Amino acid sequence: MAMKRQFPMAIFAALFALATVCGVARAQEVPLVTGEHWTKSSEEMKKAYLVGIANVVFLEMAYEGANPASDAQSFLPRMVKGLKGHTLDTVREALNKWYATHPDQMQRPVIETIWFEMVVPGLRNAK
Repeated sequence: MAMKRQFPMAIFAALFALATVCGVARAQEVPLVTGEHWTKSSEEMKKAYLVGIANVVFLEMAYEGANPASDAQSFLPRMVKGLKGHTLDTVREALNKWYATHPDQMQRPVIETIWFEMVVPGLRNAK
């Protein structure tokens, strides 16, 4: 229990320090990464984006520990289950392929594409 209280405080302190140094960005200044951003990014930038998502997932799962949130409380358990067997490279390659074959969908957010094109089918296959 003490770990749960210390861990968020450490995260809060780090985020507060970062916000103080960098200035707090307004919501409209933080873009939602779309297919347009994705297709114009280098492979290293794409991988960095996916590493960021993975880090958020792993951070939350570590924080929850032995008491993970239910599917009704969090999308993370479904995301982990739906992406089972994928690597950063397979997700990156699947996104590259999807946006290449759907040039009319460049405004679709990358996280939405991950969810509906990889997680949901992965959940169906896991049953």
